[in-house]
Amino acid sequence: MLLDKRISIADFIKIIRFDIGLISAYAIIVGFLDQYEFLNKVNVPLSVTGVFGTAVALLLGFRTSQSYERWWEARIIWGSIVNDSRTLVRQALAFYNISEDQQRQEVSAMAERQIIWCYALGEALRKLPFSQRVQTYLRERKIEDRNLPNAILSVHSQAVAKAHRDGWINDLQQVQIDSTLARLCEAMGRCERIKNTVFPKAHSLLIHFIIYVFATMLPFGLSDEFLLVEITLTIGVPVIFIAIEKTAILMENPFENKPMDTPMTDLAQTIEINLKEMTSATDVPVKKQADSYFIL
Repeated sequence: MLLDKRISIADFIKIIRFDIGLISAYAIIVGFLDQYEFLNKVNVPLSVTGVFGTAVALLLGFRTSQSYERWWEARIIWGSIVNDSRTLVRQALAFYNISEDQQRQEVSAMAERQIIWCYALGEALRKLPFSQRVQTYLRERKIEDRNLPNAILSVHSQAVAKAHRDGWINDLQQVQIDSTLARLCEAMGRCERIKNTVFPKAHSLLIHFIIYVFATMLPFGLSDEFLLVEITLTIGVPVIFIAIEKTAILMENPFENKPMDTPMTDLAQTIEINLKEMTSATDVPVKKQADSYFIL
């Protein structure tokens, strides 16, 4: 996630450098072709060119809106994960009717399991290898499944069912904890839906096609007396369109381990700090400070 007032313009230009180079080369070629005698007499009214510019603007507005909606939904989902993680541990602390030492042990185990689930979910969504900490936890508990975050939630459910069988919680308390686990499962499914649903590629192709049509028509509607100005405008306006589209592309996939991602690792660390403080743990980590213009 980008941080306020710390955006790297150089990194963004690096991302779109290929598109800038391509549109620049194309604009220079079209600009010089416009100087040839057999094309010099061709005149495309700027009103016609403006129709294509308006079409691009409308398509980019839709694309940006939909991309931001996906990005914002991902952030809302992880906000709910933070809240439900706290609720889960708070319910265990309030409901478990056992001795103080046993309660501390059981709730600490649940908190650690929930912390691992948060890190594992973030790494799974980004399709990264699981961290050593997550792998060690899963290996020691012999948790194996194609969807490891889902398997960890199943262990949660088994622990709650055991607590009910042993009389630590009553029927109503079990239902309340199960409701919290159901919300966590729903949040995981919503993240997987965003991850696995790609934005239609035909939309990008259409935008790029219209941008190049616009770049082709623009020089033929401008005065041929100032070639440098003509080429500059032919490069500058399409580059602005492409920059807007690239921003939308970066936002539409919030789980790709890139600067505009949902900060899942940072949120998982926040959850870890909160849960360990709630369970009076002694190994509460210190919040890492961002050393760049974004956090992950």
